[in-house]
Amino acid sequence: MYFDAASTAPLHPVARQALTAALDEGWADPARLYRSGRQARMLLDAARETVAAVLGARADEIAFTASGTQAVQLGLLGALTGNRRRGGHFVHSAVEHSSVLHVAERHQGAGGEVSVAPVDRGGRVDPAAFGALLRPDTALAAVQSANHEVGTVQPLGEVAELCAGAGVPLLVDAAQSAGRTDVPAGWSLLTASAHKWGGPPGVGVLAVRKGVRYASPLPADEREGGRVPGYVNVPAIVAAAASLRAVRAEAEQENARLHALVERIRTRVPRLVPEVEVVGDPVRRLPHIVTFSCLYVDGEVLLTELDRAGFAVSSGSSCTSSTLTPSHVLAAMGVLTEGNVRVSLPYGTAEADVERFLAVLPDLVAGVRAPLGLDLPAPEAAEPARSHPPRAEGRAGAESEERQATDEGASAGARSVGTGSERPEASGRVAHPPRAEGRAGAESEERQATDEGGSAGARSVGTGSERPETSGRVTASGRVTVIDALGKRCPLPVIELAKRIGEVPPGGTVAVLADDEAARLDIPAWCEMRGQEYAGEAPAAEYGGDRGSAYLVVRRTT
Repeated sequence: MYFDAASTAPLHPVARQALTAALDEGWADPARLYRSGRQARMLLDAARETVAAVLGARADEIAFTASGTQAVQLGLLGALTGNRRRGGHFVHSAVEHSSVLHVAERHQGAGGEVSVAPVDRGGRVDPAAFGALLRPDTALAAVQSANHEVGTVQPLGEVAELCAGAGVPLLVDAAQSAGRTDVPAGWSLLTASAHKWGGPPGVGVLAVRKGVRYASPLPADEREGGRVPGYVNVPAIVAAAASLRAVRAEAEQENARLHALVERIRTRVPRLVPEVEVVGDPVRRLPHIVTFSCLYVDGEVLLTELDRAGFAVSSGSSCTSSTLTPSHVLAAMGVLTEGNVRVSLPYGTAEADVERFLAVLPDLVAGVRAPLGLDLPAPEAAEPARSHPPRAEGRAGAESEERQATDEGASAGARSVGTGSERPEASGRVAHPPRAEGRAGAESEERQATDEGGSAGARSVGTGSERPETSGRVTASGRVTVIDALGKRCPLPVIELAKRIGEVPPGGTVAVLADDEAARLDIPAWCEMRGQEYAGEAPAAEYGGDRGSAYLVVRRTT
């Protein structure tokens, strides 16, 4: 089951038909005057008019690019260049696509200024905060129509009104929403990507309103209004336009169906899987995307297990193989970045496929967590004798279901769990098979040992035969329990914190030493989910570490 439409949607049947026909009829150079050239030009013009009608633009405002990323980059660079006399200030939201961030980095490196508008915990921009960043020298602003990782729809109408009042052009990245929803009015430049709506890959759209100052950042070319150099792929463009019109015609009915399926996932996953946070705005969101993060889970291993079970999903976790840094979107939202799963349903997804996903997910997550020896609440399905109300998202829901990771006063030197041969069974919990083998699995089972007194000279114990010993350290504010997680990648620092928070009396402080960047995000998020107090960050050296930071947690719940 393919559940990664936000990355790329399967080719729409209409696109396939149009592409096949256009390969026969539109193969010639549309710039030529002979018959086959004129025929290709007619197909290209018709496709341009179709795309313009769906996006609410004029045909002469539409240019086709080689990708959505290229459309974003050309749009941003062209608008910044065209408005350079106004100033060099660029404003964008903290959750924009990486193509926007890369242009911002380049612009800043060339001497320009960049301001980043924050988002709330749901990933939504505050229009007032965004408007406050606009200045007389602001050359351009950029806000996506909806977020590609969590599906949150942005308040574009309000942002556009503020930008218009300030005389600032607004670029809207509509890659995730084009074809699915109406494009809000008020944009100056708009970009989209055909493979997101079921068109062929290799076709992007750049729309520039008449009157918007735009200067191509590339050498001049006579094609595509001088905005995009190079030969155009007429057959692919024809297929992209045909599929855009088709999905837009189907959108109202299909969106309602997918919205109901996504709502089922949003509601049931927190009931079926303990310690899960569903992220993104629960109301103002795209109909086909849902994202959730699982505490104490290595994202790479979970995605591998889901793939083995027949489900293709995506992840923004820092512990996936594609990146060693946390998702900038999840980080900006202040939510958990570990064990992150994005489900994005393509058109035509069957209800039975969603039900099967919900059936296999709890056991897969439990299997990944099994070697850790954590005492977690049993999933709803494992406790038929008890009646549970639907679990609320966020901290309140987490607090109502939480159990202490270790018994009150339990020692840090619990039994070995790295080999999986002596996994302690929690009361009411279902036993699950050992987690998957491989690099990520080994990392999530590894343990560090520290010298007596909490020294920073930790040594790796890959077999799990020894666990790190917490140490007591007296500071000006009193005794602090130190957990040495230096050298460990996510989610291990959070796992060690969860295991040992129970050793600390209420009101006591734990200092987690970590040099993994994800810990800076995930430890505060864990505190938010578990009702503990995050007390800030300090140099690890103050607690016996030789590198990294100390993340301070005050125990508030039992």
